[in-house]
Amino acid sequence: MSNNEIKTAVALEEDRLEHISTVDDYDMHHERHRIFPDVFENRNHKRILDVAAGIGVVGNRIKNNYKTELICNDISPTCLNSLKKLGIETCSFDLDDPNKPFPFPDKHFDAIIGLAVIEHLIHIDNFVKEIRRVLKDDGYLYISAPNYSGLTYLFPMLVNGKTFHDPMKEESKYEFYAHLRYFTYGTLLEYISSFGFTPKNVYIGVPKNGTRYLKLKSKSKIKAFLFKYGMTMLYKIFSPRWAAEPVTCFQKSEISSLTKPKKVIL
Repeated sequence: MSNNEIKTAVALEEDRLEHISTVDDYDMHHERHRIFPDVFENRNHKRILDVAAGIGVVGNRIKNNYKTELICNDISPTCLNSLKKLGIETCSFDLDDPNKPFPFPDKHFDAIIGLAVIEHLIHIDNFVKEIRRVLKDDGYLYISAPNYSGLTYLFPMLVNGKTFHDPMKEESKYEFYAHLRYFTYGTLLEYISSFGFTPKNVYIGVPKNGTRYLKLKSKSKIKAFLFKYGMTMLYKIFSPRWAAEPVTCFQKSEISSLTKPKKVIL
């Protein structure tokens, strides 16, 4: 990523976070945040890297509920300040520079987290290769991206015929300008697997503590209950391809292997 592209990316993030100084101020919580560190199950990760960690919603949950050595990466000054206030070790470097490797030795981490990151990057091949390089043999990658085959995105587009993110609406302008790649659950599964990873589990968080769900609940407890029940049944019965943003766990392997991961509802 060029210097101008870095400045643009940082400006977008800083503008989005202009009213936020700590993790307590953050008003964009997602269920993908809530399910950490439960997704680690019994894997006993000793050293974890969270890339593009934001203000530290996931990092703070790991720090407070999971014994490990945690490093969080970001390039936004607001995010780095928030992470430092939480007492989390930080390392600021550009994930999207193909000429500069991640500043870690080979096989350094047991696990790497990349939530809602890959859709923002240009050089995604290099990004996945660097993740694989710094992961230990049999290490784990926890990754997510907006699933544009999910009902949250697909149904509104079919109804009104507009793009997934409307540049004319304030609530979706950030995504319209910041998202460079568009994945579905299936394409992300196939893409990551092609770099020498094997999908193990896919984790789906039911509506519980996300900002959107809590806003709905504050307006109507009945509607919130029906929404939660309906989405929970959908996730249990049908494929993860319908979920808005499942978190898929991949294990580093000697050869590429595309297999069906086990579905876990949290």
